[in-house]
Amino acid sequence: MQDPLDNVSPTAAAEPAASSVAATEATSAPGWERKLLEQLAFATLREQQIARRWKVGLRLAWLVLLAVVFWVAFSYNTPTSNPSLPHTAMVSIRGEIGSEGEGSAENVMTAMRNALEDSGSQALVLLINSPGGSPVQAGLINDEIHRLKALHKKPIYAVVEESCASAAYYIAAAADKIYVDKASIVGSIGVLMDGFGFTGLMDKLGIERRLMTAGVNKGFLDPFSPQTDAQRKHAQAMLDQIHAQFINVVRKGRGDRLKETPEMFSGLFWSGQQAVDMGLADSLGSLDGVARDVVKAPEVVDYTRHENVAERLAKRFGAALGEGAVHALRLGANLR
Repeated sequence: MQDPLDNVSPTAAAEPAASSVAATEATSAPGWERKLLEQLAFATLREQQIARRWKVGLRLAWLVLLAVVFWVAFSYNTPTSNPSLPHTAMVSIRGEIGSEGEGSAENVMTAMRNALEDSGSQALVLLINSPGGSPVQAGLINDEIHRLKALHKKPIYAVVEESCASAAYYIAAAADKIYVDKASIVGSIGVLMDGFGFTGLMDKLGIERRLMTAGVNKGFLDPFSPQTDAQRKHAQAMLDQIHAQFINVVRKGRGDRLKETPEMFSGLFWSGQQAVDMGLADSLGSLDGVARDVVKAPEVVDYTRHENVAERLAKRFGAALGEGAVHALRLGANLR
């Protein structure tokens, strides 16, 4: 029988041997390890340079985008009229009155100051459409209205759109006059504290509440714990005190115009026409009508501080920078 190796040509048999010899020579060449390391190092550097360029490019793109947004947003909020000309200044109070957002005392008071400090503003109109909110924020705005009226000697009017209830009316009561639509909702002069209690349901389900406090009354607003008579009386006394403050503010602001009834300060609310009849408002009117017929300056300039896209992006950008700084400080501390 013929041996299979007899069919293999000398050339074919020599090729594996030749490649093996070449590889052996390549690895046995002097300095091959150094060349290989240099190649790997250069490849790593090229990857780092590419990544760095991408990061720089993205950051520049974000900066350009932020600059464009800031320019568009702030140019949009700039009054279109010449502030030196006679005009009616307007500050809008919309939505819930609280420590955050456009209805906060900080934003409203800053806008009112800017409006009245303008030499061209003949009067300030507070355009109100709010169901109420924080009595603290409303009280701050109410006090500032009285201060600004005495300081600038310019009238401040309140014009109600859909609603001016609770804390919103707390603010409006400080105005020289209140104008409403005949169908506006006005009033709700009262204070509330709401919550839920689940103790009965927990007893039926056999659920035990395990709440530990330092101070016997620390958890008296906890919905899963029972409320004692003493705690209920304490909360009611606090609400009554705030309610009395609210009533005093309304009486001080409205004066002899009020036609008080037992229901006026009960928390009920009325239509705009009823509010005029009761002395809670002065007359029917709108923003344009007050500017044209009362202030005699038909051009209205909006001084409301709006939290625009640029401000929201700036806040997020600032938060991101702060987070990055904290991360860098932590990293530096870990490397020491």
